[in-house]
Formats: sequence, structure tokens, C-alpha cells
Amino acid sequence: MPTARDRSPTDEFVKGLWKENPVFVQVLGMCPALAVSNTALNALSMGLATLFVLLMSNIVVSSLRRFIPRQVRIASYILIIATFVTIVDYLIQAISLDLHKALGAFISLIVVNCLILGRAEAFASKNTIGRSILDALGMGMGFVFALFCLGAVREVFGAGSFFGLRLFPDGFQAWVIMILPSGGFFTLAAWLLLFSWLKNRKAARAAAAAQPAGGLR
Repeated sequence: MPTARDRSPTDEFVKGLWKENPVFVQVLGMCPALAVSNTALNALSMGLATLFVLLMSNIVVSSLRRFIPRQVRIASYILIIATFVTIVDYLIQAISLDLHKALGAFISLIVVNCLILGRAEAFASKNTIGRSILDALGMGMGFVFALFCLGAVREVFGAGSFFGLRLFPDGFQAWVIMILPSGGFFTLAAWLLLFSWLKNRKAARAAAAAQPAGGLR
């Protein structure tokens, strides 16, 4: 199996978008993915906030990887992540108080998002700044994509709108369950089923292509 050093810089970026998507493949960061994805705006905002924290923490961890003692590396990573989470928290509060209230405590919980701490420990602490940036961008954008997919579906079916804009006539009966916590599980299950089906179909095609062409014996 190829290691991180064997991959090209492009592979480091692309892997997080599809092959190793944090939500749909690795099933990481489920707390914000389910809790704040009831609208497209909330999902996109949380995804972008997580992307910023992941990118900046990867840069700092990679820059200081030779100076952080192994005995305190986890505590150091959490301190670095918490610093950027605090910055994001104040930025969102300054931009929109309504959005800040909608995201609530889940902004602060970015600190314990296993995606961010995992990339810091498994990748940024062992690779160059350039590779760490690409890894963070790929994983972060994969997270944004996943949350947006969840939020868009839940808002369209649960509220009949998209980014607050009405999509259906007044007679449309919204599926209220989609904007409730249980709707997050249903939507996530549907997306996971789709990704699993696509993965299995790709594997089946690869296996069929690898078989030698039949002929006369």
C-alpha cells in the first residue's frame, strides 16, 4: 500500500475529496455533521470553519514538528487547534450573530473533532508544510462537501427551501423530520449507501477488467 511519501502532491489533495472522504468514507466528525446540517448555510459555515482550523493547525504542526517533544505532542496539538478555533469563534460572531447562535456550542467542539487532531498526529507531524497544506485542503474540502450534501438535502425536503429561498409552491408539504436530529441520521444513511454502492460498482468493474478475455481452449 503506498505511503504518504509515495503519493504525488495532487494525490494528497484529491484523496480527501473522494477516496478518503472524512464523512462518507472514514465516518469522522459525526457530531457536527449530524447536528448542524439542518440547513445548507449552517452546514457550509461549519464546514468552512473546520477547513480553516484544519489548514492552519496543519501548517503550524508541520512547522514545529521537529521542536515538539513526543511526550507532550497531543497536548500541544490541542492547544494549537484551540487557538484557531477561538479565532473562528470570534470571526463568526463578528460576521453574524444569528449564524453564531445557530451553530452554538458546535463551534467550540471543533477542538475535539477527531478529523483535525487525527490529521495533525497522523500526517502534519510527519510531513512537510507543502504536503500538509494539500492534505488539509483536500480533507477540509471533503468535509465541506459532505456537510453541504447533508445540509442541502435536509433543507430542501425539510423546509422546501435552499439557502432560505423557497423552491416549491405554498401547497408543498415539508418533511419536518428532515430538519430534526433523526433526519440527520436518515440523510447520512442514504449518502453512505450511495457511496458504498459506487465503491462496490467500481470494484466490480475493476475485477471484470482484470479478468483475461475468454477464448477457445
